[in-house]
Amino acid sequence: MKMIYTNDNRFIVANARNILEAHGIDVLLKNEHASSVIGEVSAFDAWLEIWVRNDSDYKRAVDIIECSLSEVGAIEWLCDHCSEQNDASFETCWNCQQENSYPPETQMKRFNSDNKDQST
Repeated sequence: MKMIYTNDNRFIVANARNILEAHGIDVLLKNEHASSVIGEVSAFDAWLEIWVRNDSDYKRAVDIIECSLSEVGAIEWLCDHCSEQNDASFETCWNCQQENSYPPETQMKRFNSDNKDQST
C-alpha cells in the first residue's frame, strides 16, 4: 500500500476518494477518526489520508488526482480596491481582504487590458 493523498480539508479528501473509486481504484481511508486526538498528536498526523491498496495503481491514481483536483484555466485576478494581483484560489485579496467582486470572465478582460497598458 502507498499513500496517495492527504489534506486537512475532509471534504477535499472525500472528493478525491470518490474520484479514485469511480475510476475503479481500490483505496483505504486512514485517520478517519483521528481528529479526536489532536492535541495529543500533531494536527498534521491527524489529517485524513488516502492509500492505494494495490501498488500497481499508484501512478494512475496520482495522475487522476492531479488532473481532477487542479483548476485548469483558473486565472489570477486583480483587486478592485488595491490593484494587487491575487491567485485564482483566493476569494478575497490577500493584501487588503477585499472580496473579489468580478466574475472570472470579467477579471480576464481586466487582467489582459491592465497588462497591455503596462507594456506600452
